[in-house]
Amino acid sequence: MTQQRATYAQAGVDVESGERAVELMRASIVASSRPEVVGDFGGFAGLFDISAAKSMRKPLLATSTDGVGTKIAVARALDIHHTVGLDLVAMVVDDLVVCGAEPLFMTDYIAVGSVNPDRIASIVSGIARGCERAGCSLVGGETAEHPGLMAPDEYDIAGAGTGIVDSDNVLGPDRVNAGDIVIAMKSSGLHSNGYSLARHVLVGDGKLGLDAHVDALGRTVGEELLEPTYIYALDALALISGSRVNAFSHVTGGGIAANLARVLPETLAADVRRNTWAPAEIFNVICSEGNVPQLEAEKTFNMGIGMLAVVGKDSVDAALEILGQRRVDAWVCGSVRDRTAGERGDYPAKGGIGGAVNLVGTYEN
Repeated sequence: MTQQRATYAQAGVDVESGERAVELMRASIVASSRPEVVGDFGGFAGLFDISAAKSMRKPLLATSTDGVGTKIAVARALDIHHTVGLDLVAMVVDDLVVCGAEPLFMTDYIAVGSVNPDRIASIVSGIARGCERAGCSLVGGETAEHPGLMAPDEYDIAGAGTGIVDSDNVLGPDRVNAGDIVIAMKSSGLHSNGYSLARHVLVGDGKLGLDAHVDALGRTVGEELLEPTYIYALDALALISGSRVNAFSHVTGGGIAANLARVLPETLAADVRRNTWAPAEIFNVICSEGNVPQLEAEKTFNMGIGMLAVVGKDSVDAALEILGQRRVDAWVCGSVRDRTAGERGDYPAKGGIGGAVNLVGTYEN
């Protein structure tokens, strides 16, 4: 008896669909290109000309990698895939800019159960648009089909970014001093952190559900949860150019206190005043619907602040003016001082090393 010949397609991998996806994403990727990108899209590796670094005294490359987490589940449930790429870029490039680095380029990785060319192209179009907003290039990536390991409609995304900064201009704890001022930049919502808790509270049997319209939000739960993460990279670079910035803190998982603490030296503390802003309604909805304590919310969500800048007292006006010109909603939310003996702060620094941060007072109504 003649044995039937097996093919890759019979095993669940559709090479032709993969090639179709590449063609659909080509225009988006090309649109994100910077002049330093060398060669055409589609090579085995992306090439980027860094000869401009010769003008730096001691150029340092910065690298960061991240994903979007369970926000992907919301995108899949709503069959909307063009926004999570923006989230991915934000998570990567805004970590790079924290140390003062200019984001140069990104690569992405998309794992799928089955290649859907239109869906893949939609995801990548979002990544490319995010790179444009951050001033960097999408120079390559990988789409991996995993039949039998992932369901046909399942996917996950991750990305890695590279930036550059002169060693003399690296930001961080070594530059922060007592008397510095903390400036908050408004978030666009949940961003890409805390979705396991948000979904647990808002989605599922007996919960509001993604299609539920919430008057306080002015839209459905699903629309709110898919709001793309704001990308601060170019705003942060403008601040560096026009004011004395000593540190940035990208407010991601762990919340305001834990992330700000990690960019402070162990000898200093910061007091962040809650009465300087009102958290966006989504945070109030989550807390009320799920009976989530305020302290639990604060160590999970950004509470309305996506990025913090620690600036010299003499640079506050300049920094706020720059952000205002760039239409970034920003305000003074706190200050840095000497840390008292035994002071722990509200939450330990993310990563375990840093100063103390206290959230004081009550939120503005």
